[in-house]
Amino acid sequence: MAVSGASGGGQVLSLDTLVRLRRGLTAPPRLTLPEGMTTPLGCDAVGVPARFGPSVLPRLPRVGCVYADDAYWWWIVPSDSDYALEWPDGVRYSTGAAVLDTPRLIHRPDGTVPYTPPIPLYLVLCRVTGTTPSWSHPLSA
Repeated sequence: MAVSGASGGGQVLSLDTLVRLRRGLTAPPRLTLPEGMTTPLGCDAVGVPARFGPSVLPRLPRVGCVYADDAYWWWIVPSDSDYALEWPDGVRYSTGAAVLDTPRLIHRPDGTVPYTPPIPLYLVLCRVTGTTPSWSHPLSA
């Protein structure tokens, strides 16, 4: 579907372009990855209250890019890492790694991939927040 001006002389814009333009007007800025980093799996971010950050970092088997400000520590994860997961209360999930604040980079991994594996991050966050992982809840018939 395309939309053009009534006079017929305007530029033709697809519906996809219009949606992207609209999102661009309201979306907060994205975390800036260090030069040389690639995101072959897309890029989202998981924000953890800052008080938990220092206890989460050493418990992870691999740590990607981590950003911090006074309120949150942000871990870069592959896109759609929120699929079928209920992140613990207080944890923020940001599609596209868009955050309102401008946290500073506090950890950069070796190599060119910025990701922290989301399942170990999820399990560590459940542990430090005292949350039972969502797949551990009993099923009801």
